[in-house]
Amino acid sequence: MQVANILVFDSGMGGLSVYREIRQCLPGHNYYYCFDNANFPYGELSESALITACVRLVSRVVTEQAIDLVVIACNTASTIALPSLRAALTIPVVGVVPAIKPAAALTRNGCIGLLATPGTVARPYTHELIAQFAPGKRVLLKGATELVIEAERKLAGEAVDMALLRHVLADWLEGSDRPDTLVLGCTHFPLLDAEIRQLMPDCQLVDSGAAVAKRVTHLLSSHAMAATTGIPEAHAYCTRLDEEAKKITAPLQAWGLSTLTEVLF
Repeated sequence: MQVANILVFDSGMGGLSVYREIRQCLPGHNYYYCFDNANFPYGELSESALITACVRLVSRVVTEQAIDLVVIACNTASTIALPSLRAALTIPVVGVVPAIKPAAALTRNGCIGLLATPGTVARPYTHELIAQFAPGKRVLLKGATELVIEAERKLAGEAVDMALLRHVLADWLEGSDRPDTLVLGCTHFPLLDAEIRQLMPDCQLVDSGAAVAKRVTHLLSSHAMAATTGIPEAHAYCTRLDEEAKKITAPLQAWGLSTLTEVLF
């Protein structure tokens, strides 16, 4: 069997939600999950600093691990750094975008909520997606950086602050004009899907994971790769292996990522 080396990249743990979808669809490949915790969260970086960090780090891992395909599993990085990454690399680079199109097809009452980071909510690209794929729909926008931190804490084994989550979602929990479809527009937020469903049990949750997995499947079938053999592997890399990072070694192993190593760039 021809086995691909697939790199899934994010600033933190959110990309695991995309990695999970891809690996469920394509279990027979080698996976490398790299997170830039030294620069987390990306929403606080300038665009030039974000592009520089992404290009340098991703290029380093691509070279060292003979990567065949890269997935930028971060909405912020995807909207800012994809052109530079594609210019720097000769292999396919897949990004993520908020799942506005499938949400527009699913909504019954015509009201969609987009829960993302403040940067994603504010970017013209997001508003272009809404105009293109959800004309005539009411799309309510909410930026919530604090939920990125909650997702990271949950992965580390801490309890989710349900009072905080309820506060963030408060205006979508009551009233006749509340969304019946919720776009999780940050890859961290599917990690909180169980808690969000507790508060919004009648709302359909939509994220980009399945669409990205479908795109990766198509690209792997249409691009020639060097054949590799052996049992598929999965490893994690970070940019700062401090005590906080070491705390998530066990959770990463539970996701099938057998080792956590610091990558210098």
